[in-house]
Order: sequence, then C-alpha cells, then structure tokens
Amino acid sequence: MRQNSPFFLDNETEKRIIDRLQMEGFVFAEVETQLLISQAGSIENLMNMVEIRASGVPLEYVLGFTTFCGLRIEVERGVFVPRKRTEFLVQQAEALTHMSDIVVDLCCGSGAVGAALATGSSKIRLHSVDIDPVAVKCSSGNITNIGGHVYQGDLYHALPHTLKGHVNIIVANAPYVPTDAIRLLPQEARLFEPKVALDGGKDGLALQRKVAEEAPKWLASGGYLLVETSKMQAAQTYEIFANAGLTTKIARNEEWDATVVIGKNKGIE
Repeated sequence: MRQNSPFFLDNETEKRIIDRLQMEGFVFAEVETQLLISQAGSIENLMNMVEIRASGVPLEYVLGFTTFCGLRIEVERGVFVPRKRTEFLVQQAEALTHMSDIVVDLCCGSGAVGAALATGSSKIRLHSVDIDPVAVKCSSGNITNIGGHVYQGDLYHALPHTLKGHVNIIVANAPYVPTDAIRLLPQEARLFEPKVALDGGKDGLALQRKVAEEAPKWLASGGYLLVETSKMQAAQTYEIFANAGLTTKIARNEEWDATVVIGKNKGIE
C-alpha cells in the first residue's frame, strides 16, 4: 500500500497517470500525481480527479486547497488561487504589524493573506472583504476559525463604520491586470478564475486608485497601506499612493517577481 494513501496503487497505474498528465503538458506531472493520490481516498476518485485535471482545471481546484505561507488554504472553484509571489505581501505586512492591530484585507479572495497574517501575528483583529459571494464563503472557511471577520461588499463600503480612522494595516491584492491583457494570461487563470479577481480596468490600476484614495480616511495615524502590483506598474502605483497623501516606498523581490507598494498615513501633524 502506498504511504499516505488508503488504497493500493500499483506502479504501472501510477506511471499511466503521470504519462496522462505529461501528455497534457503539465511539467510537474510526478508531483501532481503524488498530491492527487494523497487526497483521492479511493482509486475511483483518483481517476476522476486525474481526468478533471487533464481537462485543464487548476490543480488547486481539483485538490480543494493550496499551500500559502505554510498554511493549508481551502479554495473553491470560482475563487482566485493565491500565488507564491503574494507571500511577499504578507512578509512586508508582517514586518509592520503589532499585537492587537486592526488589519483589513481588501479583495481577500480565499482569505489567504489575512489568514497568514493572523497566524503569524498573534491576536490581530482581522477584517476581510470581497465583493464576490463565492470568495466570501471560501474565505469565511479559512479565517473565521482563527477569529477573523469576513464581509461581502465593495471595498471599504463593506466594513463597519466604527473602524474608520482606527485601522493599523490595510493589505490589498486587488486585481491589476489590464482588461486587454487578460487574454494573454495562462489558460488556467483565463478560463477558470473569476474575471472580477483579475480585471484591473483599462490600465490595471482602477481598483488600486479606489483603495488608495479612501485609505487615509480608514487608517489610523501612522497606519500602513500595502498593495501588490507588477514591476511595470510600480511607478504608477507609487504615484497613486503619493497623490492620496501617503508617504510611499516600493519593495521588490526579484526571486518571486513580486512587487509591493507601501504607503504610510501621515495623520495629523
């Protein structure tokens, strides 16, 4: 019997599965096969999962979860799958977060960023927001069990009014793909992930503008806004933050191709 598998799988069947996935162009077919085996529960379910994956459905949807910042994050079909580069956003936010801080995660998707911050920074008060009901349901499963709150709505409009002026950290992995560039995305993202989680408007910065413009009203004096963006868009995002009155800097991780713009609320001088 294979380790971590409740059913017997012979080597020949395992090889057929690997070959099937390789035939569809999945370069990590061996790793994916082991993950599918570990989650299948039965040979019948395994073969069904293999065929779903072979049809192009993202592996995370087939498994029902992904790993983010060392955490198991549940993901459902129709929810944006958190990327490795977004762990850099978490790292930057963690460095600025203190115990008992009020943290707001906008465009939370699966809730991965907030979950990672709540796990890494004990006793923060987490509030997560998404406009998509599917994302809200998914993120609720990931963060309510660690004391977080999830709201459905359009950015700050969904938050309790009592938070205004008291938020210490706002993080946002808002969609930043220009509308015309969505067709250039990998098939898994383009065909299976929700457009609302990808489309950042004509120049990709529409949501970032809305987030930055309202941030000073919600941030406490000395609070921070952190937004993931692309290397090409970083200078424009910087300008958006500066125009909103935030003291701004850019953080970059070349290994992960990750860019985060960080703005500090000046507050009352």
